[in-house]
Amino acid sequence: MAEKGKLKIPRFSRGAWESGEVITRIGSGGVGGKASGLWRIQTELLRQLDPLEFPGIQVTVPRMVVLGAEIFDSFMELNGLREEVAGDVTDAAVTHAFGKATLPPEILGDLRDFIGQVHAPLAVRSSSLMEDALEHPFAGVFATKMIPNNQPDADSRFQALSNAIRFVYASTFLSEARDYFKAAGLDHDKEKMAIVLQEVVGNRHGDRFYPLMSGVARSFNYYPSGAARPTDGVVNLALGLGRQIVDGGLSWCYCPAYPAAPPPFNNLGDRMRSTQNGFWAVNMGPAPVPDPMKETEYLVQVGLEQGAEDGVLDHLVSTYDPRSDRLRMGYGRTGPVVLDFAPILVGETIALNGLLRRLFPLAERTAGCPVEIEFALDRDGAEGSDYRLCLLQMRPMAVPEGESRLVPAELGDSKVIVAADRALGHGSREDLLDVVYLKPEAFDAARTMAIAEEVAGFNRTLVAEGRPYALIGFGRWGRSDPWLGVPVAWSQIAGAKVIVETTTRDMAPDPSQGAHFFHNIIGLGVYYLTARGGEGGRIDWDWLDAQPVAGETAHVRHVRLVKPLEAKVDGLAGLGLLRRSS
Repeated sequence: MAEKGKLKIPRFSRGAWESGEVITRIGSGGVGGKASGLWRIQTELLRQLDPLEFPGIQVTVPRMVVLGAEIFDSFMELNGLREEVAGDVTDAAVTHAFGKATLPPEILGDLRDFIGQVHAPLAVRSSSLMEDALEHPFAGVFATKMIPNNQPDADSRFQALSNAIRFVYASTFLSEARDYFKAAGLDHDKEKMAIVLQEVVGNRHGDRFYPLMSGVARSFNYYPSGAARPTDGVVNLALGLGRQIVDGGLSWCYCPAYPAAPPPFNNLGDRMRSTQNGFWAVNMGPAPVPDPMKETEYLVQVGLEQGAEDGVLDHLVSTYDPRSDRLRMGYGRTGPVVLDFAPILVGETIALNGLLRRLFPLAERTAGCPVEIEFALDRDGAEGSDYRLCLLQMRPMAVPEGESRLVPAELGDSKVIVAADRALGHGSREDLLDVVYLKPEAFDAARTMAIAEEVAGFNRTLVAEGRPYALIGFGRWGRSDPWLGVPVAWSQIAGAKVIVETTTRDMAPDPSQGAHFFHNIIGLGVYYLTARGGEGGRIDWDWLDAQPVAGETAHVRHVRLVKPLEAKVDGLAGLGLLRRSS
């Protein structure tokens, strides 16, 4: 959904924030994938939705201003930054150079006027000209900086806004972005960055500001279960800011066609341990130690007990009743709570699910393909509306097409070293002479942060040598919670063309389909295989251990093969394998 043609976004009008257009722009040039997607939501999608169909919920796009990409060019030229970030420069050097840079003088008047009118928290979001394209989505590769914007004087608010803009610009040149460009085969020098200045959805609760819930809705489900079909879609929900979902944290995942379907947990204990137990909010309290080049500078992560204190759990949880050993829908004060959104999904206290199901075909019609929608919902003080559903992003999804290529019987072939009963991707490749895998005998869930760094070392070497490789490990790759898998950033595994995960007794998370990491894997055509032990999946560790070792650390081993492995994935059937040639 990258920008096509020139969008007729009206110019920012000084002094008219509350009474003016929902989306305006400062400066010239492209507005990028994120901004153009929001413009299409505002001008095309919402016009197809009957506001009377779901009374009590107002569907909107949060008010926003876009800084055009020519401002980025002017900023880079004014400060001589192209020369400073050329070559093999460290992230620390990039953030230092951008942190001391000055914004172009031609935009300062509009920004001063903007910040003088707006006193609510703001999200300063990247909107790359290459972002959100189907073939290279860049989801989460660039930064978003949220600021409380609650200082009493306009000068302090303007300084925080300026710092956030510089940080988002800097993220264009950090290692995460550089490695992504390299993996996607793109020319980093041609990248340009627009920026979206957008109201944060939510309400203030003491020193915290956050929405009742955030969500990511996908009109195509890569991992359907039970009676669900891929085209029924899938939704991830979380209390608080959407960072909980897009960073791969615990969230509630369900199929909109079967919102009351039993969750995929073995027992009640698993259900209580494997649901969200903390949430993100904007810190509205005393200012933290200044760190302008840190993305979470003004964010806090707190436990569900703070949500209970804020009185926001009524529609979101079930409460454990120890007398009956059951969960009872709604918030009670007699036992622990589970964030399963049952009052909404089962009790229909808010017509959210019906609204999302209505939005899917409208969004697909607007985008011309399956879509992913990020949203936030909160109480609304507007007359005639109890809640406000704000659409924050709409991006296209790459889905498997063509005929099935793999049948279950093939997984039993004696030459198969990885058999996956869940898989993403569609196709095959026979160029994998390198395998990097976590050593089963050395794996320790308490050491996943260190393991991520060890993996990154092998990745750097293999990328420099131009050697694609298969990566095999435990739990969910890319999760923000190190107890659910190895929390690698994309830059740490950018050379992997096949990624395999397997479960352990204590580490068997469901796939985070709403995570930015997940979206980029799909967009780049990386095969992602899940070999669930005891459920049709297996890994031949003995064969891997017998191969020539090219490198080894405390937890990770790199083997180099004489003959390449074949990777074969059928995304329609959800099956995949890695097979040796002899």
